[in-house]
Amino acid sequence: MRVVVAVDGRRGRELAADAAAEGVEVRAVVAASAPAAAVQDATAGPDAAELLAELSRADLLIVEGRSATVTAALVAACDRLSVRLVPLCANGSERRLATSLGLIPHELDAPASVLLAIPVPSEAVTAPGRGRVIAVWGPHGAPGRTTLAVEIACALADGTRQVALVDADSHAPSVALATGLPDEGPGFAAACRQAERGALTVAELARIAATLGDVEVLAGLNRPGRWPELSHPRVLAALDVCRDWVDDTVVDLAAPLERDEEIVSDLVDGPRRNAATLATLETADLVVAVLSADAVGVSRFVRAWPDLRAATGTAPVRVVVNKTRAGALGVDARGQVRRTLERYTGVSDVSFVPWDPRGTDAAMLSARPIAHVAPRSAVPAAVRRFVSESVRVPREESELPLRRQSRRRLARTA
Repeated sequence: MRVVVAVDGRRGRELAADAAAEGVEVRAVVAASAPAAAVQDATAGPDAAELLAELSRADLLIVEGRSATVTAALVAACDRLSVRLVPLCANGSERRLATSLGLIPHELDAPASVLLAIPVPSEAVTAPGRGRVIAVWGPHGAPGRTTLAVEIACALADGTRQVALVDADSHAPSVALATGLPDEGPGFAAACRQAERGALTVAELARIAATLGDVEVLAGLNRPGRWPELSHPRVLAALDVCRDWVDDTVVDLAAPLERDEEIVSDLVDGPRRNAATLATLETADLVVAVLSADAVGVSRFVRAWPDLRAATGTAPVRVVVNKTRAGALGVDARGQVRRTLERYTGVSDVSFVPWDPRGTDAAMLSARPIAHVAPRSAVPAAVRRFVSESVRVPREESELPLRRQSRRRLARTA
């Protein structure tokens, strides 16, 4: 573990010595205000640039918990760099500040062994049972993967279940844009980085997630070029923790399923562009396969079907035909699609979502789910029916409040 200590005076030197005695590599001991100042103005001087470089290599930042030293910008920067931030608080106001920023406050005189320990949930408060991972996939051509992923998450979050929406699209992430949420925050990439180090907890997921009504959202990459951060083992580890966080994790995926890059790459364990999609399909409890109700969309889906089934293994696949309208297929559009899918893929159980340009455009204009903007639209109504018939799993009513209460205790103690 690599640590940066930003505590003034004798206490800072003592912490650095105690951390070194614990076998930790202390990268720097700086003034308490230095990290916040460096984040605010990286061009202030060579010291600021050097400190930011050390932070990018560090795993932990110990800093005094004053309002001038623990800022929202510093917290956001640590999230982007996957650095755990530990504030040392001397009074109640500093503890309240740390809590408001999603941090776990520590006493100013806390021993180094406590500050260096990664918070883990207690076995006594672990929530009973584990949640599901629901993957939403579709072929190339914008069949409506993201739109349906958002609507499915909203339909599942009916007050009886805790639901998360994850953007794991490594090619064209768009959940944040479609829902009006910021994409410069930590999001799913930060969760994957921390999961690789074994530092991802339920409390950390709750802290880095954004909120969309009753749905927790882990936004995707703000630049598609960062796709190596979503590696196969990282995604599997992050989704495994998500099972303890919420009842249902809805994951929006990219279209490509090819594994050719493993053949052409000279790196045995090099990054794979489609690793996030393949890892999610591998671990998913349920796969929702989306296709567009037109000749091109159906053709693309049929051609990709063998690769999808190879990637999903034994996981059940529910097929949803989106943008259903007679204008693109003629008379009996649903019948034509149903017969084509049954003939070429063997799928007979198909759900349909109608094309509603007015409701879809209103949602896009306001950057909100269709269910929030146009609740009477035919799209959320069809999605709710699909979720009720093919996605939702009945639970004992007595188990759900216990599960939510256990998670709240877990988040507080982590």
